[in-house]
Formats: sequence, C-alpha cells, structure tokens
Amino acid sequence: MSQQPAPPPPPYRPYRQVRTATPHSRAVSCVRFSPCGRVLATASLDGTIALLSPSSLAVIAVLRGHTDGVSDLTWSTDSFYLCSASDDRTLRIWDIRSALAGGAQADPAADRCVRVLKGHTNFVFSANFNPQTSSQIASGGFDCTVRIWDAKSGRCARTIDAHSEPVTSVHFIRDGSIIVSGSHDGSCKIWDTKTGACLKTVIDDKKPAVSFAMFSPNGKFILVAALDDSLKLCNFATGKFLKVYGGHMNRVYCIQSAFSVTNGKYIVSGSEDNCVYIWDLQGRNILQKLEGHTDTVISASCHPTENKIASGGLDNDRTVRLWVQDS
Repeated sequence: MSQQPAPPPPPYRPYRQVRTATPHSRAVSCVRFSPCGRVLATASLDGTIALLSPSSLAVIAVLRGHTDGVSDLTWSTDSFYLCSASDDRTLRIWDIRSALAGGAQADPAADRCVRVLKGHTNFVFSANFNPQTSSQIASGGFDCTVRIWDAKSGRCARTIDAHSEPVTSVHFIRDGSIIVSGSHDGSCKIWDTKTGACLKTVIDDKKPAVSFAMFSPNGKFILVAALDDSLKLCNFATGKFLKVYGGHMNRVYCIQSAFSVTNGKYIVSGSEDNCVYIWDLQGRNILQKLEGHTDTVISASCHPTENKIASGGLDNDRTVRLWVQDS
C-alpha cells in the first residue's frame, strides 16, 4: 500500500492580545510558562522574579533575593522548582510548590529560595534544568564558562572553559545527555553532560555573535539565533542548516525564541521592532506579527498545552503580554 500523504496543516488562526500586566519596575528579561502550565514566571532587570496566573496575569508571588538584574529562568520538569540566573554572579533555586498549592501556604512574600549557586566570576546569563532530573542545572555566563551544578547540594560539579567570549545560552537535549551552548564568539557547541567533552562545534563563525541556541522538542534540531537578524534551524548531526527564518530585527539583544507545538508547528520570537513574530516551521513564512509592545521584545514563551503566548518588553515597555488563539 502506498503511504497516505500527510494531512494539510490546520488553517492558521491568528493570535490576539488578551491581557497585559506590569509586574516589574524595570525591563522584563524573561518569560517562562511552567511545564504544568499553571504558572507564568517572569524575570526583570529590577532583580525580582514574579509568578503570575497564566490566564489573568495576576501576581501570585514575587521572589526576591538577587542583588542585580535577572537574565534567565528555567523550570524543573515537575514544575516544583524554578532556577534564576543573575548579573549578581549567582543562580538561585526556588521551591514553587507552596505557591502552586494555593490557600494559606501561598504567602506571596514567603522566602522560597532553597539554594544559591556560587562559582561564576561574572554575570550569569543563561540557565537550564536537565529535563530528566531536577537535580542538575547547566548555566552559562560572561566568564565564558558553561557550568553544571548539582542542584541538591548546590555544588558546581563541572566547569567547562567553553568559549572565548560570553556564553549567551545553554540548553539540554530532552534526554539530558548533551548540552548546546551559544556565544558572542560566534560559535555554537555541543557538550557531553557526563564528561564535559566538546562533541561537536556546530557553528564556528567569528561573526555574527550567536545570541541564542536551543534544541527542538524532539531533540533532532537546534534553533540558533544570531545578531544578523537570523533564526536558523540546524540538523546538528550533519551540521546543515535546513531552514532560515527572517523578517524580524535582531542586531543587539539576546532574544529568547520558542517552539510552538500545541496547534501546528511554529517558531515564535521577539524582535527589536517591538513585535512578536510567528513563523510556520516548515514553510518558513511569517504567519503573524503581534503588535503592542513599545520596546524590544526580548523573550517569548509558549504555553505547554494551550494556544497561548507570553511576551516581555524592555525598559521603555516593561509589560508582560498574553496572546491567545481563538478556538
């Protein structure tokens, strides 16, 4: 029997803005839905992290403790823990379980910090929980290192002299076996989680700077952003670029993009023209440009089960916005 052709993708339904909130006094640097979908965490240059309702954007709790701006957030797969990376050279691990429980336990002012990870000698710019275990975290920073931490003890288990310039991103593949890192030195590298060995250099251009890199949800590809207005999908086994997404602006900031898989397959990214762009993953065409922010959109996150996008803007905007697709 001949194979049936794949069914055509569902017709694209536009996203519209449904909520806006200003939980921070400075730029919003990162927005991240929890894997369970019940919390939206946001980080800011004001040094705080806010836990918001993913439907109303009401503040559930504010996490305080960092003494400088926070650049990145990562959730443990069980959504119990949140890790933050800060310019104060530390990472902090927060226990979010009581905030999720609601009721009397959800004191918005409670100190939920359970670990402070110290070792980086400059700004910590990126962090990622190993999806297979909430006891391992990778981080990257302006000291040009990638570090692997034992989250339970707070000990740095491995320091990798990874790049010649600041590390802009670190991300585990879904089975946790390897890590991708990107750097201002223009390279993108794959590391063995257990040994810290460099298994592959995917990109080795001096310019442009690699501003963001992450594995696709299925673990077959890497999405790489560079400061030449490009987003590329790369087959890291062959090192070949399969798709290039363009039309947005990205020359200055490390903008965090995302995969949307709840309804069709999209690439979602902020942009320096104050918009959020949505591309068709296969066709590479821009499906929609979300307008509303009044400064660069540096981070976007897609809800794990609902057709919902969160975005955050820099200092002249400071808003977190929620966009949904009408069903």
